[in-house]
Amino acid sequence: MESRNDMEELKLSATADKTERYRCLTEQVKSLVGDEKNIIANMANVSAAIRQAFGFLWAGFYLCDNDDELVLGPFQGTVACTRIKFGRGVCGTAWKLQRSVIVDDVDRFPGHIACSSYSKSEIVVPVFKNGKVIAVLDIDSDRLNAFDTVDKTALENMVRIIVNE
Repeated sequence: MESRNDMEELKLSATADKTERYRCLTEQVKSLVGDEKNIIANMANVSAAIRQAFGFLWAGFYLCDNDDELVLGPFQGTVACTRIKFGRGVCGTAWKLQRSVIVDDVDRFPGHIACSSYSKSEIVVPVFKNGKVIAVLDIDSDRLNAFDTVDKTALENMVRIIVNE
């Protein structure tokens, strides 16, 4: 079956609170992903949608390239680090812990990998497929304390849509 994507632009209220913006975005991500099975295509569209919806500095994915390294995947934003070792930085830590990690101030995170000097806070959400981490969603903000449990819950739901689980 051919995947159909009628969306030309996101429709989000500028006055809605964060919870409502995520609710609307999640519904639109469901339409973007539709019945598309290619995870790279889904990651590319979702990266763009997240960045467009919230104006984050950087939004994208790192894919598990082997048992000890993440490799840069689809993203929106400035040039990024290409490879990250298991357990290193925020991305590698979220992969190792197999849970989302919120960092209010990246300068206070031990071993933070500074891909951009503009990054002030970060959230990383593991992407699971069949119970195994296959990637991480990484989002950076140019503001301190930009992420909270609202972001965490919404983004965890969104990555499940990407992998059709």
